[in-house]
Amino acid sequence: MPGPSWGAGLPVPPSTSWLRPSEPERKAPATPRTLLLALLTGLLTAWLLFDGLGVNLLICAGVTAVAAGLAARSAGRRIRPWTAVWSLLAVALLAVPAFWEAGWPVTLSVVCALGLASLALHGGRRWAGVLLALPAIVWQLPPGVLWAVDGLRSRSLPGRGRIVPVLKALAVAAVLLTVFGLLFAGADAAMADLLSGLSPSLDLDELPLRSVLFALGVLTAVGFAHIAAGPRRWDRTVVRPGRARRRQEWALPLVALNLMFGTFAVIQGLVVLGGADAVLRTTGMSRSEYARQGFWQLSVITALTLVVVAVAKRWAPRSTPADRRVARILLGALCLLALVVVASALGRMWFYVDASGLTRLRLWVLVVEGWLGVVLLLLITAGLTRSAGWLPRVVVLSGMLTVAVYGLMGPDAIIAEQNVARFERTAQIDLRNVRDLSPDAVSALDRLPGVERTCALQLIHDGLEHHPRPWYATSASAARAREILAQRPPADHWANGRTSCEQAGLTYEHLRP
Repeated sequence: MPGPSWGAGLPVPPSTSWLRPSEPERKAPATPRTLLLALLTGLLTAWLLFDGLGVNLLICAGVTAVAAGLAARSAGRRIRPWTAVWSLLAVALLAVPAFWEAGWPVTLSVVCALGLASLALHGGRRWAGVLLALPAIVWQLPPGVLWAVDGLRSRSLPGRGRIVPVLKALAVAAVLLTVFGLLFAGADAAMADLLSGLSPSLDLDELPLRSVLFALGVLTAVGFAHIAAGPRRWDRTVVRPGRARRRQEWALPLVALNLMFGTFAVIQGLVVLGGADAVLRTTGMSRSEYARQGFWQLSVITALTLVVVAVAKRWAPRSTPADRRVARILLGALCLLALVVVASALGRMWFYVDASGLTRLRLWVLVVEGWLGVVLLLLITAGLTRSAGWLPRVVVLSGMLTVAVYGLMGPDAIIAEQNVARFERTAQIDLRNVRDLSPDAVSALDRLPGVERTCALQLIHDGLEHHPRPWYATSASAARAREILAQRPPADHWANGRTSCEQAGLTYEHLRP
């Protein structure tokens, strides 16, 4: 009989509790090949990730994926379509450090990739199955260690005998490569330069951090293999529906909220159509000021609307077709009106960016607000189709796609491009928005004229000059930035080559438009 599929949904047993966690499936034992790959992951992590993130992350992730695949195969599991979707999206997220340098998008992409890998191995289609599987790798690490130890103990001497020769071969290869590498490096300068780029320098000061990286790599690989060998089926987690309220008790607050949202939508329509002169006179604002203010409050309103929909759905009356119809109408109307809030928030932020420039925070909140609008559209679609079985996975898919697009598009490069384009149009730039950006911004900032260019690139140039990194820990954008700054260093615009923007009197106050 074939084993359970990677993405299969399972029936939910009845229970009287509000929340009851699932029991893990019987796990396949750890095999020597899986454990060897976990050790290899630890070695690669200690060797490659010490200097930073780049293509090295994909290399370590590839070995970890092979270890998890072997564990899943030994358990008789099969790859399902959603498993492939989550896995490919995780690879796209892990590729972000290879292209871009900015720290926040890279960190977010790596965290989301780990969550997607966990979801791919666990499977799940219900809300509990999807949401609980995303962070499950965190609490699967200690059981994974016990699983690996039990696998070693259960192996007979011939099993261990196959591991020892491999370890000996690796040790001999390391000694030979070290000895001959040193000799070749001493004989030829070009060979020495190549070997120095391929292998990191080791000293005693680096040993503690490399040991931590080794342990982290082994634990992560063992944790994923442990999940693949027998996941906890979070779809079996029982969530008892909330007690249905009477229609009046439930519907009255939603009707009042819909009226408030409708009033806001009417006011926004009047402002957009130019028929709100009385409103603008009352507020004492110009049209552009009125459009820019209130973005943050509207973003909070959008998020709270989703919370209200989730809570109302749990306690909505559902005993009769009329109750279910009223619930769909009221919740659907609220989601439709919330889309007006999303559009208003995005429009206000657009005016804000046009007036003051784009920053990391402004771009990130724009992306999140746009994704919340997508979630509202998905909720409306689920209400119209009367079938929401697809909703949990599609909502997570939309969120992860948003993170992937956000990371792969290069946020710092977009921020720099918008601010430079604004400078070319208005001759105004707030250098506070660009001075702290990553090397991703160098290509756009290079178009600025002398003084502005030097001030914008000064910190980036110093960071690249003082923190060189090997090829496997360098992003493509950092490599391009080094080439640009090597040809035109920022200091070339100054008489002594070292004068900073502050020493020249160009403080932040002077630079503000």
